[in-house]
Amino acid sequence: MTRITENIIEAFAIELLDKLGYEYIYAPDIAYDGENPERDSYAQVLLLNRLQNAVKRINHSIPADAQAEAIKEIQRIASPELLANNETFHRLLIEGIPVSKRVDGDDRGDRVWLIDFKNPHNNDFVVANQFTIIENGNNKRPDVILFVNGIPLVVIELKNAADENTTVNSAFKQVETYKAIIPSLFTYNGFVVISDGLEAKAGSISSGFSRFMSWKSADGKAEASHLVSQLETLIQGMLNKETLIDLIRHFIVFEKSKKEDSETGITTISTVKKLAAYHQYYAVNRAVESTLRATGFTLEHETPVSMVMESPESYGVPGVKIQPIGDRKGGVVWHTQGSGKSLSMVFYTGKIVLALDNPTILVITDRNDLDDQLFDTFAASKQLLRQEPVQAEDRNQLKELLKVASGGVVFATVQKFQPDEGNVYELLSDRKNIVVIADEAHRTQYGFKAKTIDAKDGKGNVVGKKIVYGFAKYMRDALPNATYLGFTGTPIENTDVNTPAVFGNYVDIYDIAQAVEDGATVRIYYESRLAKVNLSEEGKQLVDDLDDELEQEDLTNTQKAKAKWTQLEALVGSENRIKNIAKDIVLHFTQRQEVFEGKGMIVSMSRRIAADLYQAIIDLKPEWHSDDLNKGVIKVVMTSASSDGPKISKHHTTKEQRRTLAERMKNPEDDLQLVIVRDMWLTGFDAPSMHTLYIDKPMKGHNLMQAIASVNRVYKDKPGGLIVDYLGIAADLKKALAFYSDAGGKGDPTILQEQAVQLMLEKLEVVAQLYHGFEYETYFEANTSKKLSMILAAEEHILGLQDGKNDTSMK
Repeated sequence: MTRITENIIEAFAIELLDKLGYEYIYAPDIAYDGENPERDSYAQVLLLNRLQNAVKRINHSIPADAQAEAIKEIQRIASPELLANNETFHRLLIEGIPVSKRVDGDDRGDRVWLIDFKNPHNNDFVVANQFTIIENGNNKRPDVILFVNGIPLVVIELKNAADENTTVNSAFKQVETYKAIIPSLFTYNGFVVISDGLEAKAGSISSGFSRFMSWKSADGKAEASHLVSQLETLIQGMLNKETLIDLIRHFIVFEKSKKEDSETGITTISTVKKLAAYHQYYAVNRAVESTLRATGFTLEHETPVSMVMESPESYGVPGVKIQPIGDRKGGVVWHTQGSGKSLSMVFYTGKIVLALDNPTILVITDRNDLDDQLFDTFAASKQLLRQEPVQAEDRNQLKELLKVASGGVVFATVQKFQPDEGNVYELLSDRKNIVVIADEAHRTQYGFKAKTIDAKDGKGNVVGKKIVYGFAKYMRDALPNATYLGFTGTPIENTDVNTPAVFGNYVDIYDIAQAVEDGATVRIYYESRLAKVNLSEEGKQLVDDLDDELEQEDLTNTQKAKAKWTQLEALVGSENRIKNIAKDIVLHFTQRQEVFEGKGMIVSMSRRIAADLYQAIIDLKPEWHSDDLNKGVIKVVMTSASSDGPKISKHHTTKEQRRTLAERMKNPEDDLQLVIVRDMWLTGFDAPSMHTLYIDKPMKGHNLMQAIASVNRVYKDKPGGLIVDYLGIAADLKKALAFYSDAGGKGDPTILQEQAVQLMLEKLEVVAQLYHGFEYETYFEANTSKKLSMILAAEEHILGLQDGKNDTSMK
C-alpha cells in the first residue's frame, strides 16, 4: 500500500495544474547549473527570458529599449519593507509601467503591461516545484510556485494530512519563515496558498492565519462536495487561468489606516493587503454582469465574468436573470453582516469603473455615521478605484459632483435628495453610465409612494399638512437614467415592495449558515439577564405594546408611540435599574475578559440613559474613567445639543473624535474596552475583537439583526460573539429570525447560550465516563509534583482503554 506523503500531495497539485494548461517545470532543471538554465543565479526569482518574451508579445507597439527599461524598473524595487515592495510592484502590474517613447521626433508617454489582462490565455503559465532560492546566505525551497510570464505570482506550501504533526497551520508558519528569510520572492507575490492536501486556504502576505480562507467552488456555479479535497477545489476554482488573472487585477486591495500615538502625537500609516474570498469574487462578478445588463452596455473583449456559486433561485427567491436588458435595476446583493460586504462594494466599484468606461459611481447610505464608515473603507482602497472618492458635505456640493461629464466616486446620504421645496428634484444628469450603489438597500425611505405628513414652521410647530415622496422618486428625478444596485446585510422582507421596485431581484446571497461554515464570521450566542436586572411589569407591558409596525426611525412621528416611548424610557432609565445594570455589566464583562480579552458595546435607548449608565459604571470602577479622549476604558459615543444639559453634552463627540474612538475600539491593544451607544456604530461597525453586545433598547427587524452582527467578526481564536439581553428582546429576535428564514436565509443567526451549555455538559459527561475508575478529583488540590504525575497517569489510563492506542488485545 502506498502511503500518502508530502511528495504525493505535491505531485497531485502539479497534475491538477497541468490539466488547467500550466507548463510543468522541475525547478532544478532551469537553475543556472541545470540542464535548461533559465536563471542566472539562485538569488534570481524572476524567469527573465519568459518575462521579456511576454512583454514583447503583449506590447508590440512599444520600442524594445522602453520594454527593457520597464523590466529593469520592477527589478529595482528595494525598500526595506516587504509589504511596501509588494504594493509598489502590484501597482505597476495592474496599472502598467509608465515609459517614454519617441513618436515622430517627440517624446510621448505610454505604459508597458507585464500581463495581458484582456486575454488571459495570451500569457505564459508555469508551475514549478523545488525552486531553490538563496538570499543573504539563506537557502530555502518552497514547494510549488506559479509563474505568469516569468513572475512568481503564487506560492503554494504543502503539508501532509496523514501526518498528525504537520497541519495547515504548519504550512502557514513555513510561509512566515520564507517571508523573513527570502523576502525577494514575495515582492512579486499575488497571494499564498497553504494546504495539507485536504484543507486548503488562500491569503495575502499580510494575512494572519485566521484570515486565510477556503475556496468553496470549483466552477463558480455550485458548492463543491465535502468528499472532494479542498486543495482540488481551490486549484480548479481559484487557480484556473481566467480566475487567477481576474483576481490579480480586480480583487486585491492595499487598505490604508492612520493611527496617532497619544503620547508622541506621531501619526503612522499601516497597510493591510486584502484578497477577496470566494463569495466576494463570485458576487462582484455577477453584480458587474447584472449592471451591464441593466445599463444596456455589453462587455466585449474582457475577462469572462464568472457566475455566482449558488443562484438566488436555489434559496427560493427570484434572481436578476429574469429581468430585461436596460431596466436600470442592477439587483440586490445580500451578504450577511461581517462577511466583508463593504469590501465587496469596493471590489465591485473598482471593476465596474473599467467595465463601463469611467462611469460616475454614487454611493448612498441613510445615516451620517454609515456614510463616514463606508467612505473610510473606500478612501483606504483608492488604488483599486483608480481615483479619490469624494464625500458630499451638502446638497450644493452633491449637485456639482454629479453634473460632471464622466468619472467620480461620490458619497452622500439619501436625505440630500430631499428637494428644498415642492415634490420634484432638479435634473442633475441624464447620462446612462451613472451607477447608484445603496448600502442597506431595504430601508423604507427608498420608496416611490407619496405620503402625507405634518408641515412644521421654523420653531417645530405643526402648521398644516404636506405631501412628500420616498427618496427613490427624488433620486429618479435627479438621475433618470442611472442604474441602481443594492447591498444589504439582511434580507428583503416579503412585504417590502419598494426594494424590488427600485433595485430589482437578488444578484447573490451569502447567508449566515455559509458565513459561519466558511469561517467568514463566528457564531453568535444569546443570553437573557432579565432575572439579574428586573424591569417592572408595567415596563414589560410597554415593551410588548410598542407597535410592531413602527420602525425605530419613525417612533417620533406618532404621538401615541412617542408617549409610550417616553414612559418606557422613564422606567428603563430609573435610578435603581441603571445601578443594577451597571453592577451586572461590570461583573459580567470582567468575567468575560478573564476568559477571552476583547471589547464590548452597550446599547441604551436614550442619551440620558447612556450618560447615567456611564456615571453608574465609573462610580463602581473609577479607574475606567478618563477625560482624555485617548485614554480610559469606557466611553460614550453620541452627539448632543447644548440644550441637553451639561450631564449629556459633556459626552458630545465630533466626527473626528468619533473617528479617534473608532480607531481605539478597533485596536485590540488599546485600553478602550467598552462603549455606550444609542444609535451610532450599530450598523457596519467593524471591530473584530468585540465579543459582547449588551442590549437595553427596544429593537426589531433588520435593525436588530444588524446590531447583533457587530460581534460576529473573526478575530484570532475568538470562539463566538455574545448578545446579552436586559430588556426582553427575545420575542423580537424570534420575529427577526422568522423573517430571515422566510426570506430564504439558511442557518440560525443566534444560538441560545443554554444550548451551548447543554452541549458542553454532554461532552463533559463523555469525558467523565472515560475517566471512570480513575480518581482525578484530587488533582485540583495537589502540589505541582503530584499534578505532573497525575497527568502522566491520566494519559496512561486513556491509552489503556478498549479504543486506546495501548490496547494489549491488538498486539
